[in-house]
Amino acid sequence: MAEGITLRLRHDAPIKLDVQLTLARGRTLALVGPSGTGKTSILRAIAGLLAPRDGQISVNGQSWLDTQAGIHLRARDRHVGFVFQSYALFPHMSARHNVMEALLDLPPAQRQTRADALLAQVHLDGLEDRRPHQLSGGQQQRVALARALARDPQVLLLDEPFSAVDHPTRRALHRLLAELRARTDIPIILVSHDVRDAADAADEIALMLDGRIVEQGAPQGLMDDPKSRLARWLAG
Repeated sequence: MAEGITLRLRHDAPIKLDVQLTLARGRTLALVGPSGTGKTSILRAIAGLLAPRDGQISVNGQSWLDTQAGIHLRARDRHVGFVFQSYALFPHMSARHNVMEALLDLPPAQRQTRADALLAQVHLDGLEDRRPHQLSGGQQQRVALARALARDPQVLLLDEPFSAVDHPTRRALHRLLAELRARTDIPIILVSHDVRDAADAADEIALMLDGRIVEQGAPQGLMDDPKSRLARWLAG
């Protein structure tokens, strides 16, 4: 059985896509490129929130999407953790209850214990009863990450995790992702417009332009010896 995620996507509008990629378990891939080039559309297709015109998505040997075979697993049936750029927290709920919303398959008595453990995992113990407006942007992001992990995902997706946080929070997030990568073997795909943030967070970088991957490789190689014009521009 193939471990990790393999995908091929073609789509026309509103964002054009023509991509193929494979990511093994335990690896982190950063999609980097200008706005509107299809990065978030790839995450949405993996999560089942976008139905591409043509494509295949396979995770750990299970087909989530195969347009030719008529397979399109519903979003709720895909084991995906998705941290949206806006975090998408429920404003009237505490951090604990935001995470508990992703644990409805557990018996009620176990939900709070599991939610508190996940919040502790992202270093938010002691803040469980605060609502989103009582938390900093970085803390809200960690609540969203804890909620994503609550689904026991086979793939973790992060949309622009570094874009709306200050430099100290960004460094803390880099450390948190490093901890997560060290203790889990799921593939992680993140979107970033900053190649240096991507280089700090990922094992591989895929540079995207006009819906296509124009260059892919290890961060240091892309930074030290860029092949494409986009890589040279981003590295500069």
